[in-house]
Amino acid sequence: MAAHGTKRARPAELVPGTLSVITARMDYLPANTPAGWQTVELARLGQPAQGVVSLYARGRDYHKVMRARLQKLSDQIAQAAGPLGYRVFTDSAPVLEVELAARNGLGWRGKHTLLLDRTAGSMFFLGEIFVDRALPATAPVAQHCGRCSACIDICPTQAIVAPYRLDARRCISYLTIEHAGPIPLQLRPLLGNRIYGCDDCQLICPWNKFAKCSALPDFDARAGLVGRDLATLFGWTEDDFLRHTEGSPIRRIGHERWLRNIAVALGNALRVADAPAAAALRMALASRRAHPSALVREHVAWAQLQK
Repeated sequence: MAAHGTKRARPAELVPGTLSVITARMDYLPANTPAGWQTVELARLGQPAQGVVSLYARGRDYHKVMRARLQKLSDQIAQAAGPLGYRVFTDSAPVLEVELAARNGLGWRGKHTLLLDRTAGSMFFLGEIFVDRALPATAPVAQHCGRCSACIDICPTQAIVAPYRLDARRCISYLTIEHAGPIPLQLRPLLGNRIYGCDDCQLICPWNKFAKCSALPDFDARAGLVGRDLATLFGWTEDDFLRHTEGSPIRRIGHERWLRNIAVALGNALRVADAPAAAALRMALASRRAHPSALVREHVAWAQLQK
């Protein structure tokens, strides 16, 4: 965050000549998402031997999908409005996406810090088009969280330290995706079986009963990323990992972090497993005990000590 300084808050410093920012959102719930999907997803957390991947990451990499669509939209705007200097972004540069979207009336910032909309909840991606035209501003919308604190109360690591304030260092999404080193010891038991991201604060949000399914097949869940047992996922070779995650946002963490995350989940599963299940979990962990990566070995050793 510090590396980019004021570029985050001053779009014209990131893209010289920028006078306005057009913001957009794109729903990502899979087309076959069942009624009561929030309950279904929360129930996955009660199956400790299965790995849970965040909903947004079960399909194609959203960076590629949304950036291509924003590019096409920008080209159409230029055709209709004349020469236009522009650049598109989606979670790919120092851009304060939620703040821009809130100021542009796409929703309000929820207490979990994500953008919320009364007709779509929060299950959508955000993107921006920086343009060199002065456009009329869209008015922001009112906030509608009221006294609700469900997202704060459910956070497994208490990363939402106050309404509208998140300590990313405690956030499971940060720890399992962005964080490159060892996962802090005191937080490992709190990860449960979450191996890539965390949806808890969105699953519990009342506004997400209005979340929309995507019109695109890109975000349909891939086989192998939903309902798979941890031991199987832990057994993926690097080639397996690359094959299963081709075109997926998961690939960016690499095989090493993938194994690190699953090792933690296996350790958490051990604490609640019966004898036969525990034996299978320990066998899976033992298979990586001599892994070339010190990061993986350390997390495996920790997991093997869990009872």
